[in-house]
Amino acid sequence: MGLNLINGIPAHVLLVHAVVVLTPLTALALILCAVSPSVMRRFGPALPALALVSLISVPLTTDSGEWLERHVDSNELVRKHTELGDGLTPWVIALFLAATAVWWFYRRAAHRTPGTRESSNGVVATPVRIAAAVLSLVIGVGAVVQVYRIGDSGAKAAWHDSYSATAHPDHS
Repeated sequence: MGLNLINGIPAHVLLVHAVVVLTPLTALALILCAVSPSVMRRFGPALPALALVSLISVPLTTDSGEWLERHVDSNELVRKHTELGDGLTPWVIALFLAATAVWWFYRRAAHRTPGTRESSNGVVATPVRIAAAVLSLVIGVGAVVQVYRIGDSGAKAAWHDSYSATAHPDHS
């Protein structure tokens, strides 16, 4: 039994806004933190916390979407949207794992003693930073593209045959 209705409105249409905002925001924060040590120092544990909230929002939204799917007419557009929605979970898991790893490596580097491979000023060694930046970019872009694809298919499923491109004459 999940969160299906909020004030009589299907919860999915409200919860989806959290996913649409938090996933790209998490992706952007992850990329910026992986690329810039100064940004990472400012974010600190907020980066994995943001990724965790994003991760939690996805199953809540997909669960409420599956409930909604059982309460609307089924068609190819709805089925495509549902299929794409199920594909977001691996991306947000990857965002969470990458955000946690980036935070952990920078935190660990900040506590290293001078004279080790990583300096004590909180800067991670260059090869690790490059790998983290590339991986973060791939995961972040993949997650954002998946959110876009899901949103586009959801809008098509919700709005097909529901409006007219021309205004009704009595609604001037």
